[in-house]
Amino acid sequence: MGQDLGQDQGQGRGQGLHARVLESLGPAITAGEYPPGTVLRTDELAQRFDVSRTVIREAIRVLESMHLVASRRRVGVTVRPTEEWNVYDPRVIGWRLAGRDRPRQLRSLTVLRSAVEPVAAGLAARHATPAQCAELTEHAMGMVATSRGQQLEAYLVHDTAFHRVILTASGNEMFARLGDVVAAVLTGRTHHHVMFTDPDPAAVTLHVQVAEAVRTGDAGRAEQLTREITLGAMAELDVLAP
Repeated sequence: MGQDLGQDQGQGRGQGLHARVLESLGPAITAGEYPPGTVLRTDELAQRFDVSRTVIREAIRVLESMHLVASRRRVGVTVRPTEEWNVYDPRVIGWRLAGRDRPRQLRSLTVLRSAVEPVAAGLAARHATPAQCAELTEHAMGMVATSRGQQLEAYLVHDTAFHRVILTASGNEMFARLGDVVAAVLTGRTHHHVMFTDPDPAAVTLHVQVAEAVRTGDAGRAEQLTREITLGAMAELDVLAP
C-alpha cells in the first residue's frame, strides 16, 4: 500500500510539473514570445524549468496536439505558424485571451458566434426536446436572477449553459462541438473584465425571449433574437476592447 501511495504521489508531482511547464510555454507561444520558426531545445527547457526531459516531452506532446509546435528529428521542437494552430482548442483560446492578442481574439470569436448561433437557435426551435426547452428557460431565468449586484461569476454559469443548450439543441453535431469555444469566450470576457459590472438588461431580456421562441417553435424569431444578442456583444467590444 505504501508503494502504491508513493507511486500516486509521484504521478501527481509529475502531472503538476507537466501542467506548470505547459501553462508557461503555451501562453508564451501564443503571445509571440517564441515567434514561428523558433526552435525549442528539450535539454534547455528541462534546465530552465528544473524538470526532467520526460516532463518536457509530455508538455511538448500536448502542444503538438494543439498544432502549436512540431517535433522533427535532428532539428528539435519548432514553433508552427499561427495559421496552423488549432485555434478552436479552448486552452489556446484561453491563452490568447490572457495575452496581448485579447481584443483581436475576442472579436474573431464574436464574429464566429454571430455566424453560427443565430442559425443554431433557429434549428433549436425546430428540434429542441421538452427537456432542452426547460433547460433554456431555467438558465434564462437564472441570468435574470444574477444580472444585478455584480454577480458576474454566477451569471456566467447560466450564460454559458444557455448557449451550450442552444448549440446542442440545434441537432447539428458540428454546432454542438462549438460549445467549448463559446464557453471559452464568455469566460474570457468575464475573467478579463471585458464586461460591464452588470450585464446589459436588454441582452438579458433577449435571452428570455429566445428561450420562449425556441419553446414555441418560432424558428425565425429565435434566429433574429439571437442575432441581436451577438450584435450587442460586438457593440460591447467596440467600447470595452477597441
